[in-house]
Amino acid sequence: MPHTTEPVDANDARPDPRSGSLDLLEAARVERTGPCGVLGAVGPNDTSKIIREGEAMFHTTFAHSLGIIGLATILAAPLASAQESPPVRVRGSIERVEGSIYVIKARDGAELKLTVADKPSIATLVKASLADIKEGSFVGVTSMPQPDGSLSALEVHIFPEAMRGTGEGHYPWDLRPQSTMTNANVEQVGASVDGRTLTLKYKDGEKKIFVPAETPIVIYQVGDRTDLKQGAKVFIVAVKQPDGTLEGRAWRVGRDGAAPAF
Repeated sequence: MPHTTEPVDANDARPDPRSGSLDLLEAARVERTGPCGVLGAVGPNDTSKIIREGEAMFHTTFAHSLGIIGLATILAAPLASAQESPPVRVRGSIERVEGSIYVIKARDGAELKLTVADKPSIATLVKASLADIKEGSFVGVTSMPQPDGSLSALEVHIFPEAMRGTGEGHYPWDLRPQSTMTNANVEQVGASVDGRTLTLKYKDGEKKIFVPAETPIVIYQVGDRTDLKQGAKVFIVAVKQPDGTLEGRAWRVGRDGAAPAF
């Protein structure tokens, strides 16, 4: 499996000055995760658009509310300051915990040691199904272009209502070469024998994306440090500290068999 810790220059985390919370920003440069090689760096215009539109994708502040899910105000946060090292993405699982150190086994088999930020953003992902995607839902869809020019989903994550509008748009994503992310409102759900076709509308346009029946689908829920346990599948955005260690600021954790597919 290719590298899973490549620095990125957009789509990551820093403290929210209003709450001290942290969250994700993803996507200015691709990671070597696909079977078809490496997609080149995103150009200046694309990067600007990503920073403008994609910055909020996983840059959300989770807080408890009186709702069943316990999600409250979710705030978009800008990219880390220019003085900080570029963020580092880590995809893998928690191999073990050694005191304050979390040993992550990355997808390429490497072991990485991370600490948890003082005020991390932690969210869990639970399994959902095609039936949970309804007209009016706000979703994120990672997809791949098909030979006929259409888009086919690789994964879908359903946002709670409090996160509606975050990361809205259609832009390059780094799960695989040529993959894209579309965060948008579900305008229409078209049924078919082997999946669903979603008509997604965002502020700058509209996309139709086919979601095969076997596509991984998850819903966000509030998480905390107790979710960071051995064996958990994780997606982490970390920042290298002056002493060379990695500090995990934003953690996405699979729960009950679910795993981050982005």
